[in-house]
Amino acid sequence: MDMMKMLGKVKEVQAKMKEAQENLGHITTTGEAGAGMVVATVNGKKELINLDIDESLFTPDDKDMLKDLIIAAVNKAIAAVEVLAKEEMKKSTEGMIPNIPGFDLSSML
Repeated sequence: MDMMKMLGKVKEVQAKMKEAQENLGHITTTGEAGAGMVVATVNGKKELINLDIDESLFTPDDKDMLKDLIIAAVNKAIAAVEVLAKEEMKKSTEGMIPNIPGFDLSSML
């Protein structure tokens, strides 16, 4: 195996991975809780970028429920975006590396 060719391939994979990671900021998804009363939007970098809360929840009596709804909505959004991010990483690096069992590029996120 040609070592220079292999190093070139590694650099190519690194560049594709970097590009794919940068693109994750453009992927967004939402998670809802309380029948849509709380909606969290996260990006592919797992950053919370928006949070919509129905005004009817802004009462002192609903403080604990509101907290639970926010947590549930954010967790749902993060779970959904993880799936999208893995798909994006797989698509971006497809054909770059041979299919090696147990080698998951998405763990590099």
